[in-house]
Amino acid sequence: MPGTKLTQVSKRTPSQLDSLANQYLQESSELDPLSATALGVRGYDAQMTDYSPDGYANREANRVKWLQTFRATPAADAVDEVTAAALEYNLGLEGELYAAGEHFAEVNNIASPLQNVRDVFDIMPTGSVDDWATLTARMTKVAGAIEGYIATLRIGVERGLTPAALQVGEGIKQAGELADPQESFFVKLAAQGKDSVELPSALATDLERAAQTAAAAYGRLERFLSDELAPHANPADGVGRERYERFSRRFVGTKVDLDETYEWGLEELAKMTAEQEAVAALIAGAGASVEQAIEVLDTDKSRKLYGSAALQQWMQRTADEAIAALDGKYFDIPDALKTIEAMIAPTANGGIYYTSPSDDFSRPGRMWWSVPAGVTEFNTWREKTTVYHEGVPGHHLQIGMSTYCREQLNDWRRMGAFYSGHGEGWALYAERLMEEFGFLDDPGDRLGMVDGQRLRATRVVLDIGVHLGKPAPQRYGGGTWDADKAWQLMCDNVHAAPEFNRFELTRYLGWPGQAPSYKIGQRLWEQLRAQSAKAQGTGFDLKAFHTKALELGSLPMSVLPKALGLD
Repeated sequence: MPGTKLTQVSKRTPSQLDSLANQYLQESSELDPLSATALGVRGYDAQMTDYSPDGYANREANRVKWLQTFRATPAADAVDEVTAAALEYNLGLEGELYAAGEHFAEVNNIASPLQNVRDVFDIMPTGSVDDWATLTARMTKVAGAIEGYIATLRIGVERGLTPAALQVGEGIKQAGELADPQESFFVKLAAQGKDSVELPSALATDLERAAQTAAAAYGRLERFLSDELAPHANPADGVGRERYERFSRRFVGTKVDLDETYEWGLEELAKMTAEQEAVAALIAGAGASVEQAIEVLDTDKSRKLYGSAALQQWMQRTADEAIAALDGKYFDIPDALKTIEAMIAPTANGGIYYTSPSDDFSRPGRMWWSVPAGVTEFNTWREKTTVYHEGVPGHHLQIGMSTYCREQLNDWRRMGAFYSGHGEGWALYAERLMEEFGFLDDPGDRLGMVDGQRLRATRVVLDIGVHLGKPAPQRYGGGTWDADKAWQLMCDNVHAAPEFNRFELTRYLGWPGQAPSYKIGQRLWEQLRAQSAKAQGTGFDLKAFHTKALELGSLPMSVLPKALGLD
């Protein structure tokens, strides 16, 4: 597609399948309002997702109905063929997970209903009285969502489908923090509302009451997890091959050879380690260790930021500079995507993440830093590549383009579909692109990028190793991988605070298949680029390849090759 510009997406007449996919997105949003808010679908911000057994059953019935409808609808063009394949993959896999009863054991430290119910409030607007009225309406429904969640987990206990003990322990801790009458997130959010906007007295009273009710609901969840679920929790951290294969397909968006991928992960980890050691020598001299290079960088005051406000300003400036430098040369970026907001998250768990723009771009794409309590100093060499990962050319360009391509894609393709292997794989690929384009020539910034790549390779080995019970190298004690050996693997390869490593390890153990999808997805993107370059020979145009890929929206990696004309 030489000459195609992202800002000039060709107009296409919507098909019957497009219309049905749009209806499906709306019906799915009604049944899962929290996901609707996260996706930027308007109209459901005052509602709450039902996490009761009936809520899950209603979503499953909706899935079955729509899968039958889509299968009976003929494709009108090539775009429809891609849509149909993506819907088939997505809805089929959702059905497998439901049939396996995975929702009966959905407790982890980062992405279970326990967090979903609370985290949605981070991305809700709070600039007006109407915004706070909407937020209050949703907060009044927190208690019902938590009660439904408890009912679902209780069935899991009855059926012997329970989460790992480690994840239950983390859930008890998080629920307890949210239940604290003085320190609960909900109580503090209500106080913020009363202080930041002049709310009518009745609304202020409702908000305060809703916050107290929400906190009390998390108290009940804490007691349930501790008293009823913990005694029946699974002592094993690994989920086994059958379950892991489903999770892997869910996150990567295609089936991969897990045994081959594990061996590749070991090779990739060794490769990233060698590359990082080579960069370390450029920083601290021949023979210097990575740790010595890090010490040099961490004591360089020119690379330091002091305070969250300085971090936010640096993030914003770095992101804006990247957009200005890349636009017109490496990508054609629509005006709607030239705005990204760098945010300091109200949570303090150390996470870094991106939230998509709303459908009309009234809420821009945002990259968030959740700064741990007590952390006041930041090193830019570690984070520059992260800005490129979360911003441009990473998530903001990719996800924002999906939202932007209204003239070509239906609403489900633009907003309702996201596959970690595709999206996170692209974001890692984008980091390497910035190195290729010369934006990481500084050895410190490059060390930060390779450090991140080494972390992602470590996750492939760790995640597949523990969950499948793969043989562990002798340096980690031989036998099979377990949580203790995985901890040592993290300490050896991830240059971060122990608190970060512990949180991340718990995340991998409780969210199987998700963490490896980043590096696996990057590998698949690089393979597709190489395949396209080989097919086109001297006529290969990298900018055109990226243009075509971004205009497709998020797709399962099993569907992407055909959509790119490579299958």
